[in-house]
Amino acid sequence: MALFSKKNINGDEFSVLPKHIGIIMDGNGRWAKKRALPRSAGHKAGANVFRTISKECEKLGIDYVTFYAFSTENWKRPKEEVDALMNLFMDYLLEAKSDMTQAGNSKIKFIGEREGISDDLLKLMDEAEAETASHTGTTIYLAINYGGRQEIVSAVNRLISQGKSKITESDISSNIYTVPECDLIIRPSGEERLSNFLLWQAAYSEFWYSDVLWPDFKISDLHSALREFENRNRRFGA
Repeated sequence: MALFSKKNINGDEFSVLPKHIGIIMDGNGRWAKKRALPRSAGHKAGANVFRTISKECEKLGIDYVTFYAFSTENWKRPKEEVDALMNLFMDYLLEAKSDMTQAGNSKIKFIGEREGISDDLLKLMDEAEAETASHTGTTIYLAINYGGRQEIVSAVNRLISQGKSKITESDISSNIYTVPECDLIIRPSGEERLSNFLLWQAAYSEFWYSDVLWPDFKISDLHSALREFENRNRRFGA
């Protein structure tokens, strides 16, 4: 983690920052239901919060942020909702070039399985990664069609295909989608579970929960999570 002070434009200063944050963007559907809106409206509002929070992480100097956008289990949702989510990803990626310019020097990477995702969306994902590959700021991992168990299985299968007969923890850490350690996992919406997110990386993660639904999540909530992380005594199992 970053052992130095960082100050954002609001003047908030942190002496310790996590190197890698995982964020479960939860509560979009409940947010929409409370307002008698379609679930797609909640996902759209959540996408705007994603932009705001990713930009704030860039300003603070967080090295890596992984956003849980669409799990392998989400395919079980109604087709109308799944289609709306995929269209939302398309809209975001079509705006990605200018959005990334506004965000600064962020690099975007997509993690998860490609099977089931349309060719058009895969093309835009590849283009967004290529267009930001040279950026040296925050790496934003967007988890689409992602599952933590599937990530570990994929890493093991990759190692087997390389001829490995004995696999170590280091081998798996080198073949998962993101950097091995996640320092802080943030989950809004009142739920207190991982939901198959960053299972390998979360071995020694700190957790921060909140009842706020993701579309209502603000920069001040992020700062609250970072302040709590800053004050925790991390022992890594010792």
